[in-house]
Amino acid sequence: MAKKQETKIELERIYTVPLRKSWLKVPKYRRVPRAVKELKKFLARHMKVEERDLKKVKLDKWLNEELWFRGIKYPPAKIKIKAIKQDGIIKAELLEIPEVMKFKQAREKKEKDKAKSEKEKKKAEEEAKKKVEEEAKKSEKTEQEKKDEDEKQKSTKQAGLEKQKEMAKQSRHVKTEKQMQKHQFRKALQK
Repeated sequence: MAKKQETKIELERIYTVPLRKSWLKVPKYRRVPRAVKELKKFLARHMKVEERDLKKVKLDKWLNEELWFRGIKYPPAKIKIKAIKQDGIIKAELLEIPEVMKFKQAREKKEKDKAKSEKEKKKAEEEAKKKVEEEAKKSEKTEQEKKDEDEKQKSTKQAGLEKQKEMAKQSRHVKTEKQMQKHQFRKALQK
């Protein structure tokens, strides 16, 4: 039996993370990256990550998009998140997804489904092509065998014709009895 190893959820919490104090301390063109860093620090501290390693904190795609929604200069002042700790890794998701994001998620899901169906169609077409190619190869082999047989027959015919020509040449050079008699007669005259 195959046993599925389910990852055990160690902690699951909901936080409202204040970000304004952290991003007000930096220039406008660095505000969102600073907010992301502070969010990771907050999660590492509150979810008890070993050595507060920020690499073990992962943000959801939609959470990141929400942070960047108004551009690099204007991140949100606070954000509600749901944090889950599994095997020492923390995954953070948006708790309340705005309508705009829901629309984007639905569109993305639709595109993925469409891409999957296209991939399945392509696989089916490729399999059909492979089958046709295999059949063509088999028929090509038989065609090649037919061609080989035709070539053998032609070569035997050509060999037979060549032998006939050689025989004809030899027969031209062989003297017949009449030619022999004439020749002997002439020889006798010459003596």
